Amino acid sequence: MTTSDLSGMGPLVARLSRGGQRLRQADRAHPWVLDTAVVLVVLLMFCLPDLLRDSVGDGDAPRRFRLAFTELPVAGMLALQAGLVLPLLWRRRKPMAAFGVIAAVFALQWSLGAALRADVALFVALYSLALHGRLRQLPWAGAVMAGAMLLVAVRAASAVSVWDALFFLLSTATAALALGLMVRLRRAQLAGLRERAARLEIERDQRSRLATATERTRVAREMHDIVGHNLSVIITLADAGAYATDVAPERGKEALRLIGDTGRQALGELRRALGVLRDAGDGPAGGPELSPQPGIADISALCATMRAAGLVVVYRTSGDVDALDGGVQLTVYRIVQEALTNTMKHAAGDAQVHLAVVVTGSRLSIRVQDTGPAARPGPPNEAGQGLVGMRERAALYGGTVSAGPTGGGGWSVEAVLDLTPQGGDR
Repeated sequence: MTTSDLSGMGPLVARLSRGGQRLRQADRAHPWVLDTAVVLVVLLMFCLPDLLRDSVGDGDAPRRFRLAFTELPVAGMLALQAGLVLPLLWRRRKPMAAFGVIAAVFALQWSLGAALRADVALFVALYSLALHGRLRQLPWAGAVMAGAMLLVAVRAASAVSVWDALFFLLSTATAALALGLMVRLRRAQLAGLRERAARLEIERDQRSRLATATERTRVAREMHDIVGHNLSVIITLADAGAYATDVAPERGKEALRLIGDTGRQALGELRRALGVLRDAGDGPAGGPELSPQPGIADISALCATMRAAGLVVVYRTSGDVDALDGGVQLTVYRIVQEALTNTMKHAAGDAQVHLAVVVTGSRLSIRVQDTGPAARPGPPNEAGQGLVGMRERAALYGGTVSAGPTGGGGWSVEAVLDLTPQGGDR
């Protein structure tokens, strides 16, 4: 078969597949139609020839076959044919009952020594039982089938060898049984594939919702850090500028300038954080030009802003901090930002802050210690939110965050991050 022949079969296979699907849908909607069609086919192909054999004649059949079996009257033949064929109407709903009735009529018929073409109904019933019935019923049905085939072979012994008859009959029964089991297995496989596809679709939707929730949590955490820090700085600078306006106007102007710079910085960071929530098609071609997320290099500018707001910040680093990846640097920056913001909220105006970021091997430690009051007052609905955010960020890198008063009357925040790559040896 050539490639063109194979390509030409594509539309044909698609049409056959669609036709089979429509037939299955129609069968599910009206199952009695197929059952009735099977009965009519058996009646026309196997019952009608027996009823018309007198007019058609059996001259071609060997004489020993005609003499081996009993000739039945039309009424008896009709009764036996009805008993063999009509139970096929419920072969799918009650396959074991249909098989039992047909097997009983089959045994009665052959005990009378009559041979009917409608006996094919027994093989159809066995196929239906293998396809639709309970598997534990098959051994009993197999035993009944073997007994029925033995009865036929014995009754036909005068016309054909018993062993030849048994071989043919048992082979036919085995083929019907195997065909039913094969179709049953195929349907079970298709049902399993459909179930797996539905489960994968559900899992995909769940992963999508989880990713959306994770991204929302990340954006909310970023906004908390950005808004909380910058608003605290702006409020502190505004209070200081209002106080210095009458005493030192130049200091008041400086405070206003710092407020403007802080507001612009906060606006830029908010745009970066919220940019991920926009669809790609909402912006100009190529997307907006976004600045990189802050890192350890930006902590110096953060400390300068805090110094302008009145804090005395001593900042030092140790180790190769510039080699850290962007995610770790952003985590360090946000933890430091939150800790300095809390210090500015609660410490006195002349408080000193000692900030250290140290990298030793696969361990990064952050320590922010101030000389402000050990107690950290705040509204009940806000207490601890910054610490929770810091712990969530540190947990992304297997780290921990601890905060509490120091022995000298100040407050300390310590964070430890694990820099070992995931999946690496620890």
